[in-house]
Amino acid sequence: MGKKIILTGDRPTGKLHIGHYVGSLRRRVELQNSGNFDEIFIMIADAQALTDNADNPEKVRQNIIEVALDYLSAGLDPEKCHIFIQSQVSELTELTFFYMNLVTVQRLQRNPTVKQEIQLRGYSDNNEVADNKAGTPVGFFTYPISQAADITAFKATTVPVGEDQEPMIEQTREIVRKFNSVYGETLVEPDIMLPDNAACLRLPGTDGKAKMSKSLGNCIYLSDSAEDVKAKVKGMFTDPGHLQVSDPGKVEGNTVFTYLDAFCKPEHFDKFPQCFVSKKSSFEFHSLDEVKEQYRKGGLGDMMIKNFLNEVLNDTLEPIRNRRKELEQNLPYVYQVLQEGSKAACEVAAKTLSDVKRAMRINYFDPGVLEELIKEQSERYTTVSDSK
Repeated sequence: MGKKIILTGDRPTGKLHIGHYVGSLRRRVELQNSGNFDEIFIMIADAQALTDNADNPEKVRQNIIEVALDYLSAGLDPEKCHIFIQSQVSELTELTFFYMNLVTVQRLQRNPTVKQEIQLRGYSDNNEVADNKAGTPVGFFTYPISQAADITAFKATTVPVGEDQEPMIEQTREIVRKFNSVYGETLVEPDIMLPDNAACLRLPGTDGKAKMSKSLGNCIYLSDSAEDVKAKVKGMFTDPGHLQVSDPGKVEGNTVFTYLDAFCKPEHFDKFPQCFVSKKSSFEFHSLDEVKEQYRKGGLGDMMIKNFLNEVLNDTLEPIRNRRKELEQNLPYVYQVLQEGSKAACEVAAKTLSDVKRAMRINYFDPGVLEELIKEQSERYTTVSDSK
């Protein structure tokens, strides 16, 4: 049985938010501690971030350390996983170049994730670029091919991602199948691992919009202070029809409850019973289902559930915040982790690249290959000469 290997990562677009945490980061920590995987590679995808930030590389450069700090403070352990910087593994670029010949422009254009990201950034996906839109950078457009290189370079068997990345993983699988059918069994076809909590598949923004986004200002960051978290929770979207405390409320589509689904644990009810006590009413809950039932009946105010969510979130984030403050005072250690992780990633990716070149028969100068090639070509030219 082959090795079980994980590859996953994030673009360094800034500090990580709680959507990243419940969507992938928390699961990565659990997987690294499970002992069920032989190797785990966590990538900071700075080269991918440059595809739409080519004019501002300093922004990407600064964000690398932000992501690394969030990784380590959330519990990723360099003794159990390799945290590396994408641009420092040059083999990934070579693999991307070779895979480009296995994918058509039309197939890339059909990728729903690519189409969505193009629209999100205001690029034009038409042949004719509109006056008010920038054309799509080629590097950005070919991201699914680059991602296939990232995954296959480490022969990853498992890729933990959010549901929005499913089309990307499927395209990687297509590239693997195409390569293996043309050149022989070389690459490993990965399996996707989605969050096991439905609320974590895609955590909405605090304003109730479908995606948490820095540009929309609807994020709660892992590094936010307790005061910041409290203010953001206070302004969160709930049920617009729940005007009076006595009104029956809707749980479905209510952002506060979606967040509670993602973060609340049974022990939180014993830890923060005061959240459900006020001058006008008092409740004793032992599970989130009981809270939902009361909210649906009416009588449970939005501020009560917001106060409870605030306590739950800060209980989760406090140890992460404290660890981050320690790491911020020890940046040489953080960069050492990145350097050693990148070195380990290079060694593995180089082996895969060698396998790929061998399969494609472009490993001209490998030991023994050159002698065989010279002999083969010499015999061909001798045959041609004798026939004249």
